[in-house]
Amino acid sequence: MRAVKILLLPLLLLAGWWVSSAGSTDFYRPPLREILAVFPETWIGPRIVDDVLPSLARLAVGYLVALVAGVGLGVVIGQHARVRATVEPVLEFVRAIPPPVLVPILILVAGIGDLMKVLVIVSGCLWPVLLNTVEGVRAVDGVLSDTCQTYRIRGSRRLTHLVLRSASPQIVTGARQALSIGIILMVISEMFAAQSGLGFTVVQFQRGFQVPEMYSGVLLLGLIGVLLALLFRVFERWSLAWYHGQRAAEREW
Repeated sequence: MRAVKILLLPLLLLAGWWVSSAGSTDFYRPPLREILAVFPETWIGPRIVDDVLPSLARLAVGYLVALVAGVGLGVVIGQHARVRATVEPVLEFVRAIPPPVLVPILILVAGIGDLMKVLVIVSGCLWPVLLNTVEGVRAVDGVLSDTCQTYRIRGSRRLTHLVLRSASPQIVTGARQALSIGIILMVISEMFAAQSGLGFTVVQFQRGFQVPEMYSGVLLLGLIGVLLALLFRVFERWSLAWYHGQRAAEREW
């Protein structure tokens, strides 16, 4: 029943698209049936290895780097008020810069290879993780903190069992936001001076007036986004099982 509720709206939208475009003769707005017809021959084959997998690999590397850096820096900044007061103006300045604007600069610094594309993804994914980690660490319960101090729970044990555990709901929230940003930046980075990737291929289709193939690439990106979101939801339920259980118990009371 739940699966029906989740799939109902996408299916209705696709049905509406199919019906509204069925009689289209506009070259730039092909019927959905043409887009679906070219989808298998376009993406099931060599392009999976040449374009799809490299894009996903860059996304994975950039996302993981941003996750590790964001959590690490966020814990340090969140736990030390002096550090937070020192770096906050710089963080606000850098955060206000849109990551796509950094692409020309990163091309000059890192070239046009995979490193540039990974850095573009990192530059956008870092901030949701970092800022949510800082707020999560700052919101650690004072009573629990005093309890750890009383029982001499310090160092790595305090970090793993109190700080990261308490901040994990907000860290996961930041990671979820960063995932969608990472997909967008993955495509943008591949539209500049690239030779492979989903963004590169979609632009090549557009420049070659292969309009159905171009739309099929957009559909593929949407499907990848949905799949990654579902996988992240599974991870979230597993990693925050204790938190959701606690919230359920509180609601019962």
